[in-house]
Amino acid sequence: MIPISDENPTRLTPLVTWALIVACIAVFFWELTFDERDSQALIFSLGFVPKNFFGPSAAHIPSGIPGWATIFTSMFLHGGFLHVGGNMLYLWIFGNNVEDAMGHARFLLFYLICGVAAALSEGLISPDSTIPMLGASGAISGVLAAYVLIFPRTRITVIIPLGILLYPTKISAFYVVGFWFLLQVLNAFLTAPGAPGTAWMAHVGGFAAGLALTPMLSHFPLFGRYRRGPWG
Repeated sequence: MIPISDENPTRLTPLVTWALIVACIAVFFWELTFDERDSQALIFSLGFVPKNFFGPSAAHIPSGIPGWATIFTSMFLHGGFLHVGGNMLYLWIFGNNVEDAMGHARFLLFYLICGVAAALSEGLISPDSTIPMLGASGAISGVLAAYVLIFPRTRITVIIPLGILLYPTKISAFYVVGFWFLLQVLNAFLTAPGAPGTAWMAHVGGFAAGLALTPMLSHFPLFGRYRRGPWG
């Protein structure tokens, strides 16, 4: 199922969510200005390579950027239009409400910590991997965890592909996010550690970090107990 919108207005203008989306899209279009060879060099320079982080030196990083810093730079890199488009769609739908619940500064801190947790979760199971990890999906996994903890009953409009047909319907966030997370866990266990492709364990790690951090950072009560005032 593909989420396309939710029924969850906010009181707070989601400045951080918008800034993250703009930054990721701007960096992606910057990536497109490189030819294939330079693009590969860029990915290995700014993507998160576990061996460069856990190894004794950062000799494999052409730009000289320390391995720890690539945890953050990798969050803004993406491998294609579908990659960046899918991530930004999820951040657009779910990020504004989580930012509303946490406030600007807390949400940015939350997002970055979830991204770090995601990278380390994948890196720890394959510390010798030289395959670069990139994308905002680990941090966004934490956002999904926060959303389902705070707004589990909110209705999400999703599209369900049925062969050549696309069937739109509305499902509560608990089932949408729960189904998504189940897929991440199954794929994480079925995929060999360090294998190329989607970093499934990063998604699981980011989600787990989101579950742990949300009770500490959310101004709104959890488990659907938040009630809007007369403004919305």
